[in-house]
Amino acid sequence: MDFSFNMPVRVVSGENALINNKELISRMGRKCGILTGKSSARKSGALDDLTAVLKSEGIDYIIYDRITENPLISSCHEAGSFFRRNGADFIFGIGGGSVLDAAKAVAIYAANSELSAQDIYLRSYKNEPLPVLLIGTTGGTGSEVSAVAVLTNDETGRKKSISGQDCYAKIVFADPKYNESMPYGVTVSTALDAMSHAVEGYFTKKCTDVPMVFAEKAIPSLWNCLCELDEIGEEEFNEIKKNGITAYLKALHENLYYGSLWAGMVLNVCGTIFPHPLGYVLTENYGIPHGKACTAFMTELINRAGVYEPRKTEKLFSMLGTDQISFCRTIERLTALPEIKMTEDEIKKYCERWDCTIIKNFKFTPGGFSKSDAETIFLKRFL
Repeated sequence: MDFSFNMPVRVVSGENALINNKELISRMGRKCGILTGKSSARKSGALDDLTAVLKSEGIDYIIYDRITENPLISSCHEAGSFFRRNGADFIFGIGGGSVLDAAKAVAIYAANSELSAQDIYLRSYKNEPLPVLLIGTTGGTGSEVSAVAVLTNDETGRKKSISGQDCYAKIVFADPKYNESMPYGVTVSTALDAMSHAVEGYFTKKCTDVPMVFAEKAIPSLWNCLCELDEIGEEEFNEIKKNGITAYLKALHENLYYGSLWAGMVLNVCGTIFPHPLGYVLTENYGIPHGKACTAFMTELINRAGVYEPRKTEKLFSMLGTDQISFCRTIERLTALPEIKMTEDEIKKYCERWDCTIIKNFKFTPGGFSKSDAETIFLKRFL
């Protein structure tokens, strides 16, 4: 048995987790740098709850609210400089995966004035990052519990992650109620992202005994939620929400959120495989939301796993109580990509990013994976 495991994040969960555990925040310092995007922190009610807690604890705060989807390293650098100039003692990220990932980078920049934006990828600096606290407002990335931050490099326009012990949050306040303001499209895309993390991690050789437990918890829970979202559809989902959050939707968001955390712990140990780097191409060049961009290649993954990991594949569908055809059709319906056409030259250019490098996502794919395999998939799907 391989019982190796490390996840040094304190997770405080449940309804009103933030309000009921506010004393944990006062230990972080006397000035809080709040990092958000434009809307979700406010719409969810999380920002109001946090500022109320900070005021009650006598903690000053400043807000940087310009983090966008697929966060740019330049924005993270700017936010880090802003918080450093204003004397922030710790960073509190509120939002979806983009903000949570950005918070990890911002904490590094804020503590190290000598770093340029590009230096984040060198992974070398003098001072420890500022402490990071997080509240997730979507049930998708699992960034709350992982040591990964996916950032967009301004110079290349490409997504590139950083990871390591310095990217763990100190405390996560996991309250599913902050997910209830998500519209149907975001709910679906982030749920697909969580499923992608769980399934991709499940099929790696790194999925040993401990992460296997997490995967077996995450995958059936997320699958049931995805089936419900598929059955409800956007129109009925919105109709139900018109009169407020019902017990049914509350339970759905709760299962999705905790499912995403289980999946995040799979991601934290196992990483992802080929659908993620291929999905970056769809996000960067065609504006496809990250979750859907990854599950765009779920059918190819399942087909490959059936060849190289038949026992795991059989076990997967046994867990879900479904078959491969039904599983892939449901994922494809929810992913629902618009028509994307690529020329052969464009495909070759997209795949140049994988020249002469060992891509760990490829290395850990069942049967291995190569630039040639990626080209074959793109040519078949998008030419």
